[in-house]
Amino acid sequence: MQFEPYPFEKLNTLLSGITPNQNYEPFVLTIGEPQFETPLFIQESLCQNAHLLRKYPKSAGEESLRDAQLDFVQRRFGVHLEPAQLIPTFGTREVLFNFPQFLLHDKKEPVMAYTNPFYQIYEGAAKASRAHVVHLNLCKENGFQPDIHEPRLRDADLVILNFPNNPTASVMSKVDLGKWVQLALEYDFVLMNDECYSEIYANEKPPSLLEASLHVGNRNFKNVLVINSISKRSSAPSLRSGFIAGDSDILKQYLKYRTFAGVAVPLPLQMAAIKAWSDEVHVEKTREIYKQNLLLASEILHVSKIEATFYVWLEVWNDLEFTKKLYEHKNIKVLPGSFLGRDGMGSAFVRVALVEDSVKTKIILERINTFQKEMIV
Repeated sequence: MQFEPYPFEKLNTLLSGITPNQNYEPFVLTIGEPQFETPLFIQESLCQNAHLLRKYPKSAGEESLRDAQLDFVQRRFGVHLEPAQLIPTFGTREVLFNFPQFLLHDKKEPVMAYTNPFYQIYEGAAKASRAHVVHLNLCKENGFQPDIHEPRLRDADLVILNFPNNPTASVMSKVDLGKWVQLALEYDFVLMNDECYSEIYANEKPPSLLEASLHVGNRNFKNVLVINSISKRSSAPSLRSGFIAGDSDILKQYLKYRTFAGVAVPLPLQMAAIKAWSDEVHVEKTREIYKQNLLLASEILHVSKIEATFYVWLEVWNDLEFTKKLYEHKNIKVLPGSFLGRDGMGSAFVRVALVEDSVKTKIILERINTFQKEMIV
């Protein structure tokens, strides 16, 4: 089984042999990892429940964690889910990799479609599932929205959307998401939206695919699933708390599969995650920082207003050359867009992760702006 090198491996190779300008403080803007302390109340809960390490966790997760996540979905999206319509997970990366293998295992010639550029796990899951891949290209010309090519979707078994989108920062309306729900019902494919950036937004709250499903009358969420995570929301990637929610018929069988997969979440992590999912105050505080960072990006880099995520999808003359020269001249690391896409998608962009506080972010953005001007001269 041959996997593509991970984007960060490619970046290390690209930058090897380059000595960065030591006159500047180094900044790494390549990974979507919040550079803020995990809120103290979450850390305290983790410590207070360390004694639970002596117990095996359930594959299905504790009911109290599931209830906290169900409450989050109701509170945030106005969607009431039954307990059978949500499974707590070990973050979402494991779901993105193992769910396609579960779903596509018995398909003779499985077909998997996903947005392009993309989170690398989508491609890895497709390879592990022996799936033929259909790319839903996100480009400047289509406003970074996935084009609907119905003939290519007729044979699809699984379609993965990712909105708010990593890396392009684009969002989809409830109406447009609803069109995809209708396609999933018409052509009988499973539709999943990766919603891990749903809580990082500037003004208008991005909709969930669950809301869109209700909007078009699919009240049982047939063929519809979403995943979400606490990593960005609570600045707690190592807490590894996520969920998959939607079609209960699919989830019933997937839960059986998970008992064999060894992905149960340690109990101290679950207890801390309950606290995190149940609180919105800490989320609002960090969201304001990201909002300010996105505003700074618009003002300093003169990019279009960014509504969600903490990414800038910055258009450049050549993503590889821009990345190398920015590192050499300004000691800043960004991620070439072509490392995140296929078929040429992303080659005119770099992804800039604005995960620092606003003071550092302003310094970083001004340095990038200066670099751009110098390159023009």
